[in-house]
Amino acid sequence: MQNHADHEALPPKTCSIERLVTLPEDVEKVLAGRKTATRRNGRYADVGEVMTLKGRDFVVEQVYSQTLGDLTEEQARQEGYNNLEEYKQSILSIHPGMRWVPAMRVWVHEFNPVQK
Repeated sequence: MQNHADHEALPPKTCSIERLVTLPEDVEKVLAGRKTATRRNGRYADVGEVMTLKGRDFVVEQVYSQTLGDLTEEQARQEGYNNLEEYKQSILSIHPGMRWVPAMRVWVHEFNPVQK
């Protein structure tokens, strides 16, 4: 896993934080505290950036690159799934025609509720 601790070294974002979590079921998982990370094929946020979902704020704590093959059971649970296989099947159903390629790189965005 390549973890970019220094967000200054990250490449430019490919999308905006408003597009980071958009599926209604994922939004509900975040609000319920069951989803604290999301993987995207591009970088959607900077460390410290705030995502607002239904009036609640979540701060991005980490952004790093990872291959699908490096994804662990614990990380699948951070995504809001019971296990890696459930996460994999969900991703494949969301993206028809996509194959699960272990060498495929994704961007991991880990976030937590903003403490007031």
